[in-house]
Amino acid sequence: MPKPTLTIGLIGYQFMGKAHSNAYRQVNHFFDLPMQIRMKTICGRNAGAVQAAAENLGWEQSETDWRKVLADPEIDVIDISTPGNSHCEIAVAAAEAGKAVWCEKPIGNTLAEAQTMFDAVQKAGVPHAVFHNYRKAPAVALAKKMIAAGELGEIHHMRATYLQDWIADPAFPLVWRLQKETAGSGAHGDINSHIIDLGRFLVGEFDEVCGTLHTFIKERPIPDSDAVGTVTVDDAAMFLARFKNGAIGTFEASRFAVGRRNYNRFEINGSKGSVVFNLERMNELEYYNAADPAEAQGFRLIQVTESVHPYAGHYWPSGHIIGYEHTFVNLVADAVTAMASGKNPSPSLEDGFQNQRVLDAVERSHASRSWISL
Repeated sequence: MPKPTLTIGLIGYQFMGKAHSNAYRQVNHFFDLPMQIRMKTICGRNAGAVQAAAENLGWEQSETDWRKVLADPEIDVIDISTPGNSHCEIAVAAAEAGKAVWCEKPIGNTLAEAQTMFDAVQKAGVPHAVFHNYRKAPAVALAKKMIAAGELGEIHHMRATYLQDWIADPAFPLVWRLQKETAGSGAHGDINSHIIDLGRFLVGEFDEVCGTLHTFIKERPIPDSDAVGTVTVDDAAMFLARFKNGAIGTFEASRFAVGRRNYNRFEINGSKGSVVFNLERMNELEYYNAADPAEAQGFRLIQVTESVHPYAGHYWPSGHIIGYEHTFVNLVADAVTAMASGKNPSPSLEDGFQNQRVLDAVERSHASRSWISL
């Protein structure tokens, strides 16, 4: 008996559009899901480019007007992978059209937009998800399992950094990610949102924060022009945090950490042990068990590729590692399974909204030079 179909409409076709498209194309090959993914329509403003993307990425057709994608009665899910300034309008319209809303992070450019989006999906009663894909790395999922089982004891510390260097060159042009009206924020929303999400996922809800934002290069060349324009977002962000459960944390995001390409790392210390994760070695989890005998104490390296580990058993034999793209496959698999059973996917737009509350609090802390309570 054929499986029911979940039909996708994707708005956006560049970096995240490619990552999401690959996940939709691959997920049924690795996971025995209750529904079959159908990649119907991909949408973008440039007709020639989006048509080429459709052919290259495996979509049935392309479109240049996202409203037409929402109006298609065959489409079940609207995936929003556009720049942040269009997320809210598309998400609200999709919810009102009765479509499931899956959105890239951060879900809005402001807290008010995130609230509007979350309110819209709740009012419409449609499923919703946010693409915080790093939750779905097997090693991160294993860390979550260990923490939930009490293997680390009472959590005391979380140290999280997300470091990149792709805009460190002053000659790098003024792209949309460096303009507040389009991106909402810089490193703060782009990558700090990821480690904030991991903090909430692994440790718990934030209680208060104290942070600072900084822009190192304030003017950059305008593409295809001899002029320069003003950078209106942060290049780096960092903050201190207190969690509601009593743990404390430090969070740092920068796109000026020369030599760091995509260094997403956290260390969590508890009363019974510690775990360390680094996305650049994403199949590994370091674990310290304080109960080990003195002569054997030290961090051990867990290769998270065994069939007993989260997600790993869906791919290759033990020791055969997976990559960045598989975190999206895992997220889609979980979302499809949840929807088929009448549950909402996780992480959801509620997670996106709660993460945005932390982003907003750090911005307010920077402006006031004070601790901000959530």
